[in-house]
Amino acid sequence: MWQRSLWCVFAGFGALCHASQVPIVPHVGPQPGDTTSVGEAPEQGRLLSFDKPHHTSGGLSAKEDHSPLADWILDDPPGVNSTAHFVFETVNSLLQHWPNTRMRNGHNIVPGMIPTGTLLYHGTWHSELPPGPDWAALDPEHSVIFCGGLVEDGKCWHLILMTTRPLNVVYFDGTSAAKLSTGTLDSQDIVTWGDVRPDWSFDELSRITTLCDWGREYNVDGFVRMEMSFEVMLCNFTSGVRVVSFSNIVDPLMPRSTSSKFSPTFEAMYAGSRHNRFPGETRVQLDLSGLISFYDTDLVPSLVPARFGKERWDHRLRNISTEDAVRVKARLEEALSRPAGKSSSIDWRALIHVVVDRYSERLQVVQYLLNSTDTNSYEPDSVIDHAIKTQVQLRHMLMPYIDVSVTPPSVNDTMKRMASDVLDWTRPVYKLCATTHTDMLKDRTMTSSEKLLLTAVQGTTREICRVVTKMWGLGVLAGVDQFMGIDGEPDMETTQRMMKTWRKDIDELMAWLDWNVWVKCRPECSPEEMCYLTTWPVGFPPRRRRSRIPGPDEGGRAPSLLSQSVPEPTPVPTATPVPWRGGLPNGELAEDWERPQPRCIRRVDPYDLGVRVAASNF
Repeated sequence: MWQRSLWCVFAGFGALCHASQVPIVPHVGPQPGDTTSVGEAPEQGRLLSFDKPHHTSGGLSAKEDHSPLADWILDDPPGVNSTAHFVFETVNSLLQHWPNTRMRNGHNIVPGMIPTGTLLYHGTWHSELPPGPDWAALDPEHSVIFCGGLVEDGKCWHLILMTTRPLNVVYFDGTSAAKLSTGTLDSQDIVTWGDVRPDWSFDELSRITTLCDWGREYNVDGFVRMEMSFEVMLCNFTSGVRVVSFSNIVDPLMPRSTSSKFSPTFEAMYAGSRHNRFPGETRVQLDLSGLISFYDTDLVPSLVPARFGKERWDHRLRNISTEDAVRVKARLEEALSRPAGKSSSIDWRALIHVVVDRYSERLQVVQYLLNSTDTNSYEPDSVIDHAIKTQVQLRHMLMPYIDVSVTPPSVNDTMKRMASDVLDWTRPVYKLCATTHTDMLKDRTMTSSEKLLLTAVQGTTREICRVVTKMWGLGVLAGVDQFMGIDGEPDMETTQRMMKTWRKDIDELMAWLDWNVWVKCRPECSPEEMCYLTTWPVGFPPRRRRSRIPGPDEGGRAPSLLSQSVPEPTPVPTATPVPWRGGLPNGELAEDWERPQPRCIRRVDPYDLGVRVAASNF
């Protein structure tokens, strides 16, 4: 039973023996029962400022160890404040309705453009074009719910525009059109007013006027946001667009006594759901070489302690320093002023999607296999069969990186090795896996935004490859790999212990990545249903009294950039309380409004958002 003795050497990779052990370093982060206050690092491993992925080489410092594999050890996870995975996933989610509904507090600002020939839609209650900035939708189902407002006399005017040239836009990610004080408008506040102003969440008129006034210097035509679907805060309804039609249509907001077989509110949400997944809203084309991320710890270091110990749901920008806010706006202005072609020309969105596409389903299959068998079972054939199936998936992920020279040590060599060295033979696989997508991307023309994206891809692929390589290497040593490893049959007890370690590793990796592609309705919805996340404003806290910008003579301070030259817009649709049809009664909360969970809802009559109503504390 040499395997059981050998397995004690593996204690450094999961505490798999009852003998003296060297536990694997887990994913660093807040632990259950940790009483450390937010923003304060634990005494053990306290950070001086913020900790970037360090990837040390174990016993020797990088200066002392000149081996090309010195930095590629398997018990070195990302630092506690690493944000590579946050940058990676938020960029992977740009312009997709599903992930930006789930994690509604946006952290990216991205320049972009809307191509010539794109249709935009605007609903109103009068037949005149807006004389100044106003809102336009990218889907007609979204715009028509605003055309009647509270008027029930047939005054439902619907304007269709077509762009006559590319429109320069700035995109705010997240559910950035939701008028909430909980973080959805933070990035806009910083660009608009220089700080976060949650009490001004309903001051949309000042917001659009100030943004358009600021953007005029940089030839910005509008700002793209998302709520039920995507919208454009259009600065001028006579520049770069032409009227296709302006019709007095039948008011879709029928009286409340009318049958519920037609629900404009639901149809607006269904229109947004068409942009749920990659590639998302394709009528907006983003320039990622100018991306601004609030997860950039070089650009915005003040938010690092503010995020410490918090789950991603609770990340927001409220504690940003004045210096960082100024730096963010300067970086955005620099990106908007940069001449075309001054970047590396790398398709970052495609690169990130390739990584997700390559690993997402296989990681999910590995997790399924490990959770579909009882590792404490006394049926050796079943346990070992699942272990072999799991090893096959691990090997497929690493297949392009396993050179013929990579071989496990002999039994005698393994017994002589320290626990921290037992998987040294897998380091070449780990390194090649982690660097293949990015190692040749060293173009000196990269912008600062592109360098951030490069770091995000490197950090994310490194952690995926670290965990997968470690799991695969343990499988080889345990005898469940069909191409290399020990002679003879795998040991039952060894395999059980390994699979428990595997399960812990895959669960921690997938929790760290937290890819929205894994968030689905299970089982799948029927043809008369759609998968849904609670979407603002249905099921959210009732709107409070509209906040107001205090005048200077009232002890307040007016927005520093507010222009007197911009015409006052017509009454804005989003400032009008819309009579939501087919949704929850106003004031009743969906149980999951703070952390939306996927569920199936009916998309044909009888409409039912499938929401369990929670008691309201508002």
